[in-house]
Amino acid sequence: MITEAELLALLRDPESYRVERTVSTTDTAKFSQAVCAFSNDMPGSRLPGYLLVGASDKGDPSGLKVTDAILQNLAALASDGNILPSPAIVVEKVTLSSGEGDIAVVEVQPSPLPPVRFRGQTWIRRGPRRAIASDAEESILIERRTAAARTFDAQPCAGADLHELALSLFTNTYRPLAVDAETIAESHRPVEHQLAALRFFDLPRNCPTYAGLIVLGKDVLRWLPNSYVQFVRYGGITLADEVHSENEFRGDLLTLVRDLSAFVKLMVGTRPVRVSALEERRVADYPETAVRELLMNAVLHRSYELPAPIRFYEFSDARPDTSLTL
Repeated sequence: MITEAELLALLRDPESYRVERTVSTTDTAKFSQAVCAFSNDMPGSRLPGYLLVGASDKGDPSGLKVTDAILQNLAALASDGNILPSPAIVVEKVTLSSGEGDIAVVEVQPSPLPPVRFRGQTWIRRGPRRAIASDAEESILIERRTAAARTFDAQPCAGADLHELALSLFTNTYRPLAVDAETIAESHRPVEHQLAALRFFDLPRNCPTYAGLIVLGKDVLRWLPNSYVQFVRYGGITLADEVHSENEFRGDLLTLVRDLSAFVKLMVGTRPVRVSALEERRVADYPETAVRELLMNAVLHRSYELPAPIRFYEFSDARPDTSLTL
């Protein structure tokens, strides 16, 4: 959140390419163009831009009283579908201690996937002014998008912070397996830099990546609600049949793998098979190794972007054998 001192500094800097001021409270198109321009971050500063509602071009407060309706209108800029890709913004009200009124502040983060367009047009900042990007300028933004393109797991998880990661799991379990002991002993870098070296943390945005949350997250489901495994044993051959038992496995990747491995040993039943008139032996319903391999592949090769968990079902059709479905 921006402090009053920081806000006053922005008001006094009329030539900044990171600030746009307006006394209007209803010009949604103007607001959207400003947000789009800040999202594109043409100078490449990687710093947020600020739309200040309730201040003149010279930086003088207009005496505005910011209402909930104004804040809601500004917050809707990120989700009304006119700006694509959707921008990352924070909207807040700052009441000036001088008694000159309120300022509605819209903080806009640079987009990792430029160019950002408002109703099909790419807006940028040219110094303290806003303008439509030329072909050459749009090409630069497209090149940035290509260079920044990353797989889902390598992308930063906006809103999360370092406290979402189990650092003891990283230092005591993962790091000794991933990095040799000599390198660890010689490294005096902060833990954020160590995590970033393994692509578990995004330093520019100061937040974990999705890979960091998947491997080290304290509460993975908070950020990836479908990252769990569901097992159901049915008494028939359809999903409408009686449920005999149900299990759900969740947690960081290491916990998930360990729990599933232990569960496979318990869920694979055995039955007697007659070998001769006087001898029988017990045979597993399924090869334990094959079932474990099936689940490990499902967990390690799944797409965490999909809005569904891994579902692992066991059906029975009243014959001596049963069937598994993943």
